[in-house]
Amino acid sequence: MKRRFSGDPAGAPHRTYGLAPERAADLAGRGFAAVFRAIKAVRPVRPIHPRGISLVGELNLTGAAGRAAAGLPAASGIAWLDDAGTRQVRGRFSRSVGLPESLPDILGLALRTSGASGAAGAGDASGAAGAGDVPGPGDSADVGDVLFASTGWGVPGRFMLLPKLDVGTARFTTLMPYKGANGPVLLGLRTLSLPGRATGRADTGGNFKESLGTGDWTLALHYATPAGRWVQAGVLHLRAAAPDAGHTDGTDRDGGDRASADTGSADTAIRFDPLEHPLPGAGTYPWARRLRERSYRAARRPSRIIGAPEPAGFAAADRNSAIRREGSADERNTMSTVTQVFNSPASAVWRVIADGWLYSGWVVGASRIRSVDAQWPEVGALLHHSVGAWPLLINDSTKVTAADPGRQLELIARGWPIGEAKVVITLEELGEQCRVTMSEDAVRGPGLAVPKALRDPMITVRNRETLQRLELMAAGGAGN
Repeated sequence: MKRRFSGDPAGAPHRTYGLAPERAADLAGRGFAAVFRAIKAVRPVRPIHPRGISLVGELNLTGAAGRAAAGLPAASGIAWLDDAGTRQVRGRFSRSVGLPESLPDILGLALRTSGASGAAGAGDASGAAGAGDVPGPGDSADVGDVLFASTGWGVPGRFMLLPKLDVGTARFTTLMPYKGANGPVLLGLRTLSLPGRATGRADTGGNFKESLGTGDWTLALHYATPAGRWVQAGVLHLRAAAPDAGHTDGTDRDGGDRASADTGSADTAIRFDPLEHPLPGAGTYPWARRLRERSYRAARRPSRIIGAPEPAGFAAADRNSAIRREGSADERNTMSTVTQVFNSPASAVWRVIADGWLYSGWVVGASRIRSVDAQWPEVGALLHHSVGAWPLLINDSTKVTAADPGRQLELIARGWPIGEAKVVITLEELGEQCRVTMSEDAVRGPGLAVPKALRDPMITVRNRETLQRLELMAAGGAGN
């Protein structure tokens, strides 16, 4: 009798493992889900892998016959691997924890491939080739999703997550094996070549992201038994997705910098799920499903955190309701306020505030400015900054939400994963002097978990220093 395996749409799950491993996996899965729910309070849309790069490309599989001709083991036991051909691919490269990009992080590479093979470069009926052959955000019976993470390559390293800073030397595996006809099968990737402009640093907002708009990232796809040697099964070519290839607007899902329009490397709206979209002929062991599925559900549960980055399809009515709730929350919450009389007129102080490139000179915590919108400080303008001290830098942005030139500026200052704060700076003319008032409080993120009795004194001390710096810059003629 032919064995059917879990994940095969035609068959029922075949239990290979006993109840004890499944119960242990179920307990661990509940624990992971609880952790995901806690992280989701800070990162409402993507608890892990918050920022990413949308990719497209092709996967050329040699197939069982091709491997046999090259003297390699032929049948992997997974139909998707054993059928030769070229499959179109959509993907997403990301950093798991979302640490500052100057630090190593667990790297992730998610792939969605077409189930059927075809000739290289084949397109649809309209002649469009490439990523258009792979369904995007919607469900489809003809796609398979694979999730890779940076790990070791040997045993037991291939089952251990490994933070990496250099994408060129990173090795990726599926961490958990698929259930093939011949037993468990692990998939792995290793880099063969990077785009010519790539330095190798694994970033999602700098050189690597930009280089993918100019050339291919080429990787070798391998498979192995859990303790066996790796066998090359194909070659994967990836590049930055075109602007219309299934990604979001120009802002990363976790609120990062706007993607460069010329590289087309914005983040993608696709949510990859190997349980919902299994590879043809590749089953899932019951313990692996129990370990994963609760975490996946927790990560995708719609967020109710006000002001979080909006998922695709966020209705205008929902947005307006969220704005109303946010406003009423601010009204109930008295902000920490500091006032100081400057020996400079309000016009001199406003010139400093209006020059976004001077922001890091007077705002305590801002270490550098990376870019400033030309319309700063008009409503909606963004100032892209870094906070913290090298090498622990966090890249984020500050947005103008209200402005009365020369008199008042209202900002939302972001510094995820720490959170967001609302800041209101008011100038009152006093002849040759002016009174400057700065009010601030946390509005989203972990900062709200700090009791207000503790939060206010910390904000007050910092903003007193901020106003002293602002006064010195205004008195020195900065911004002229």
